[in-house]
Amino acid sequence: MIQPADVHELVSHWWFAYDNAIYDEWADMFTDDAHFTCRTDTGKTNYEEFVNADVHGKASVLAWQTEHRKGSPHPLRHGGENVHISTNRGDNADFRSYIRVSQIISGSPSDLSTALVTGTVRLEGGVLRFSALHTVLDTEESGVIGERKVF
Repeated sequence: MIQPADVHELVSHWWFAYDNAIYDEWADMFTDDAHFTCRTDTGKTNYEEFVNADVHGKASVLAWQTEHRKGSPHPLRHGGENVHISTNRGDNADFRSYIRVSQIISGSPSDLSTALVTGTVRLEGGVLRFSALHTVLDTEESGVIGERKVF
């Protein structure tokens, strides 16, 4: 069984390596058949083209992530929050998490985005890797949940 702490470690490792463009650590975090998606929740921002992705296979995932990171600010910080397993199937587990993304503007931290992150991790030869990673950036205006559509 995959342990929650191991999933949290992988997610934390990913965001740290991603933020700091430690490209040589990325490949070992994904399965060969990895699937990555990214989008906004509304699809109505002026940066949709920059964030939209639906790529399959480790090489394609790494290529998209590298290009996206090169076009993003630094320092950039993705803080993974509330990482937990939603389904555990032995050598595979689904997880859910939030991220809070910040950057520095005029010498002060500034929130850039928040997002819902879901995915699947798989044990391969004793190493935990992402087989799926999906990010949905929050862009919809907050409102009373009882008056909204259910997600």
